[in-house]
Amino acid sequence: MISARLTIDPHFEVGPINRRLFGSFVEHLGRCVYDGLYEPGHPSADADGFRQDVIDLVRELGVSTVRYPGGNFVSGFRWEDSVGPREERPTRLDLAWHSTETNEVGLHEFGAWLDKVGGELMLALNLGTRGTLEALDLLEYANVASGSTLSDRRIANGRTEPFDVRMWCLGNEMDGPWQLGHRSGTDYGKLASQVSKALRQLDERVELVVCGSSNAHMPTFGSWEREVLMEAYDDVDFISCHAYYQERDGDLGSFLASPVDMDRFIETVIDTADHVKAVKRSTKTIDISFDEWNVWYQDRYRDVDRIEGIESWPKAPRLLEDVYSVADAVVVGGLLISLLKHADRVTAASLAQLVNVIAPIMTEPGGPAWRQTTFFPFAITSRLAGGRALEVKLESPTYETALYGEVPQLDAVATHDDATGRTAVFLVNRSQTDSATVSIDVGGLGGVNVLSAQTISDDDVNARNTLEQPERVAPHGNGSAVVDGDTLTITVPAVSWTAIELGRA
Repeated sequence: MISARLTIDPHFEVGPINRRLFGSFVEHLGRCVYDGLYEPGHPSADADGFRQDVIDLVRELGVSTVRYPGGNFVSGFRWEDSVGPREERPTRLDLAWHSTETNEVGLHEFGAWLDKVGGELMLALNLGTRGTLEALDLLEYANVASGSTLSDRRIANGRTEPFDVRMWCLGNEMDGPWQLGHRSGTDYGKLASQVSKALRQLDERVELVVCGSSNAHMPTFGSWEREVLMEAYDDVDFISCHAYYQERDGDLGSFLASPVDMDRFIETVIDTADHVKAVKRSTKTIDISFDEWNVWYQDRYRDVDRIEGIESWPKAPRLLEDVYSVADAVVVGGLLISLLKHADRVTAASLAQLVNVIAPIMTEPGGPAWRQTTFFPFAITSRLAGGRALEVKLESPTYETALYGEVPQLDAVATHDDATGRTAVFLVNRSQTDSATVSIDVGGLGGVNVLSAQTISDDDVNARNTLEQPERVAPHGNGSAVVDGDTLTITVPAVSWTAIELGRA
């Protein structure tokens, strides 16, 4: 048994929590859209062909903004292909994922699906093979009410009201050599600045996300952000971060410490953005859109590399369908803690992706949909984390990792909603062998009661939910949470994630 101490005081805050922090990502990749969101022949399909069982799970997940339609896919995408009568839409070859895209689901259909789940559309622009004119055309089609050729075309295509898209991604991972249209940071920054200025001339309300590095291990990381922002700082609102984590070579200790890397990544990007702010003597602050993050076993699953023969690229192949373990769920919970700890600057984020493709929700064609282990920390955090993220003081023992050096065995964050008086505490125990007793000083909150305490853990850290055993792993109540005066005490198992909800006494 190990012990740790945590102090929570609502007077010490990180910043307000933007609901966009609980966004997700839908790309035309594998079975995310087709056989995932959309399966007209499924028993639960609604009149539009969307699976109702998936809609219900997405609502339960608590997703806010959804980034669409990519991803690598967007850099070869022609948005005009995805609107108008379905029978007239072209079939295209997607170079990113070696697949055939029918465009059966496009902008209108996805907008209708978002209306069903109550999500906000975050639309990605193709700045890989296209540029300013095509971006302006899409903005006019999506956001102008009526009276122009493209807005009237949207109305003729069945959408009277504008899509009213606020967030726009200026391309995707443009630092990556794998990306169509890959270019240098300076060249991309100039293009992003040009497109941004044009978009604001048409709709000054747009919020624009410029591409940061594809990951913190890119050889140009840091210099890329600086070069891009030196060109586009005054024209954009966010810079993106992307990060994926996996257990390598059986090094569970380093894997569980992945949020330490996310913390460093975020803080480096903030420092770089603020450096450019100082150089430019700007009064504007750039926020972070962490619009791709998750556990992804890239070394284990490279299905796309096996798709050969341009004449036979498949439609909606099974790609990147990772099956997640308890350990993976604990890491996802830890990454959510990292995002909340930086809520003052990370004001949007997208769990990548939503269905089937490295996703919290899985489906079987003609069969059930089920929750992966990673579904639970996201759904619970989205439901409980409200108001403000608090700056907590944590005293924890440490352990040594091969990748990140010495790291705390426990990690934590708290949130507090002034309107309801409710507080949420999120805890991770990274120890592989020992439970931890955590003493939490809640005196600064006044009198509180434990409303709920839920833990994700299992004797088998590799336990998974599958088609055959869809409910093998689920959160369980943690009855050890007790308040005595100004102290809340809870015991959390080894390799676990825990959420505690507190209310006024």
